[in-house]
Amino acid sequence: MSSYLSIAQIPILILVLWIFSAYMIRSFPTITGKRICLLIAHPDDEAMFFAPTLLALTRRELGNQVVILCFSSGDADGLGHIRKDELAKSALQLGLRSSEHVVVLEDGKNFPDSMTVRWEAKAVAGVLTRYFAPNLSSTPVSAEPTANIDVLITFDEGGVSGHPNHVSLFHGATAFMRGLMQGRSGWEAPVKMYTLTSTNVVRKYSSVLDSVWTVVSCIWRTKERGAFPTPLLSVSLPGDVRKAQLAMTTAHKSQMRWFRWGWIGISRYMVINDLTKQKGF
Repeated sequence: MSSYLSIAQIPILILVLWIFSAYMIRSFPTITGKRICLLIAHPDDEAMFFAPTLLALTRRELGNQVVILCFSSGDADGLGHIRKDELAKSALQLGLRSSEHVVVLEDGKNFPDSMTVRWEAKAVAGVLTRYFAPNLSSTPVSAEPTANIDVLITFDEGGVSGHPNHVSLFHGATAFMRGLMQGRSGWEAPVKMYTLTSTNVVRKYSSVLDSVWTVVSCIWRTKERGAFPTPLLSVSLPGDVRKAQLAMTTAHKSQMRWFRWGWIGISRYMVINDLTKQKGF
């Protein structure tokens, strides 16, 4: 009888640890009063991978302005026109204030939605420069570089799923950051770049269990505070996880295949995001 009771207590213990980890990170520093761009490759990336970040950073009391720049409409199956609308609906459910804060590029030549094509880093950097540092070419190298965003968030070099389009955004964003500071030593970069940590397959599908592990492990990591802290953690409570799931099931209806049901049920990225600030620019 006691063994049955012990087994029944496991879900309760997991729930307690999850909620504890979510409240624990409230003492961690976060980003406030900043202009933030989330850089994604396809409609649904924002919900499948970055929902905890969006739900956390769009909280009104933080005073952030968040926009999404998506490099393709996800038109591999001819559904691009539908997926653009789905992205706008999802973004609103995840905290963005207006659908006008979502920009979707439609450049199938340079940025095709493809599982086999890597986008050119120079092309990605060029788009980012056009949107966020349009005066860069006319700014003397002796002058302080400027930009109209403060924070750029995207995938890391693993792209979470290894998707070449995701990986391309990391390399393109890195090229953009280097271009901002080229020949301008002595100045601080006007944009801070954060990347979403890729994990092994076990952690990727450990859901709330990985949130506990990640928070505890971050306690022992070297942390940087200030206006742009690192690591930057976001742990969603059950209500926010449900919001993220609904962003997929009610907004991204065209994408709800069987494997995505599995993803939104057990992926850690529906519960936790750990972002690392990139340095060296």
